[in-house]
Amino acid sequence: MLKRIVVGSAIAGASWYAFYRATSYLKGWGVGEGEASLELPGDDLVAEPSTKDTRSIRIAAPPEAVWPWLVQMGYGRAGWYSYDAMDMKGRSADRILPELQQLEVGDTVPTDPGGGFLVRGLDPGHSLVLYADSELIARRREKGPADDAGPAGLAASGRMLGAGMPEDFAASWAFVIRPDGAGGTLLIERLQVWLGRQTPGSRVVGPVLGTGVVLMTRKQMLGIRDRAEAAGPIQEPVVSQGVEPSNAPSLAADAPAAPEPVHA
Repeated sequence: MLKRIVVGSAIAGASWYAFYRATSYLKGWGVGEGEASLELPGDDLVAEPSTKDTRSIRIAAPPEAVWPWLVQMGYGRAGWYSYDAMDMKGRSADRILPELQQLEVGDTVPTDPGGGFLVRGLDPGHSLVLYADSELIARRREKGPADDAGPAGLAASGRMLGAGMPEDFAASWAFVIRPDGAGGTLLIERLQVWLGRQTPGSRVVGPVLGTGVVLMTRKQMLGIRDRAEAAGPIQEPVVSQGVEPSNAPSLAADAPAAPEPVHA
């Protein structure tokens, strides 16, 4: 019995240590020295975030070739370019879809058949800011469940998300693209989350859910990069009429190259 306890404890300890090392690496993936302190669109939507993650990746394609991939994101649209079994019904698109290139502030970018993120900020060709909070989720619940529950993987991830989130929360998700000074693009993603009073479920599931979010985000950024680089530059910049070009400075001198992908 003592031997079993010792061996079992050693296995459990090694497993938790491996999980800790993997989590520590993932949390640092794509994090540059300069980007975390940058002021980005959407920062004002979550006043006192409980967590704030900023990641970036360099893409060997100009910004106008990257932007269309962002505009068409969403469940039932072009997908999230991540683990499709967890967040899509089918595969994420591997081409630009002209019919999904129109997006405005106030639109919904779906995460499932019942709803999704609200578009709170949009500077065509430069930044997209998505937002969700407990009030938005409450309004969805009042409408009742959607007729289509979605695929099994999406339903399972939705249940975990529900268990891991406290009753009150607010989250903003910003996608910012800027020239890298070498003909390519620096894609920056920032996720800010404010968490209210924790529930017993959120205390247990929350840390695991946080690691899952990092994994999904990493896969997504790599997916956007690979698609934009494979498609090559487009002929005309995607900038809506009446929108002034951004005067945001280039980050070429400050932004480090993204780390090499690690195959999980």
